[in-house]
Amino acid sequence: MRLAYPKQNILDWITQQWNIVFGKKIRPKTAPWLMGPFGALNGISDKFVQQLAASEGLVITRNDKVRGLIPSLKDLNFTDEALSRLSPHIIDFYERTGSYQLGFSVKWNPLFRSFGTLVNLLFSNRINQLNIPTGNVSGQQITSEIITLSDPDSGIVIYTVWYRTFRSTGRVLYSGIYTTCTLPSGKVCVKAIFPLPKGNATVIMAPHIGPNGELRLDGSGKKFGDPGFYFLLNDSKDNVSSQYIRSFRDQLTISGCGENIVAEQILTLWGMRVLRFNYSISCGVSN
Repeated sequence: MRLAYPKQNILDWITQQWNIVFGKKIRPKTAPWLMGPFGALNGISDKFVQQLAASEGLVITRNDKVRGLIPSLKDLNFTDEALSRLSPHIIDFYERTGSYQLGFSVKWNPLFRSFGTLVNLLFSNRINQLNIPTGNVSGQQITSEIITLSDPDSGIVIYTVWYRTFRSTGRVLYSGIYTTCTLPSGKVCVKAIFPLPKGNATVIMAPHIGPNGELRLDGSGKKFGDPGFYFLLNDSKDNVSSQYIRSFRDQLTISGCGENIVAEQILTLWGMRVLRFNYSISCGVSN
């Protein structure tokens, strides 16, 4: 029987063992669309950036104001006609994310709020990752930072990290790597990788352009290889396991609002809304 890495927090070991038992063993070379960096055992926050750069010999650039989550939205295989319908402010945000500032609100479904509190107490506070407020909040200001890891010889960016913290407390909301991937079906998607101890949580979202020029990212599917939510794990013998969480879905809609941008993100589990995020996004110095 395959086992999770033994010398770590018992809660992490239990959740990783669950992934091993109910997930599937994969060979990284056969699933490049899914693979991404894993976190270490001593917390995430921005520590993993230093660890990743050291392990791969990369150069770190922090607070990069000219980089975006995606170098060009053309990388998502939109036609010229489709791109012409997309708000130019949304295009600029994705291609120059570092020059934007964010406001943040969250509203929980009361049925799931206690679950969020438990996750924060047992995991998020300890590893300093995914610190989602467990109460309904509005108007929170987010410090948004783009961090790039580049090849020292060619200067090519290998990883783009979007590091978001609450301005009032410094706690980490999200620390994740953003890129694109091509699914086995040939569909090009947006991929966000959130490092966790000895693994990661990866969200793959299919892009669509709505009738009013909004960008819709759909993180839902029916089977392994579809868009959606994946847990990945590196076990005690360096094998990789993955579990596709079909019941968990992520829907993000980004719309132009005059010179600014608004976004709504809805997370659902078993068809029920868990929580809703709303973002206000404006161009300007964010830090």
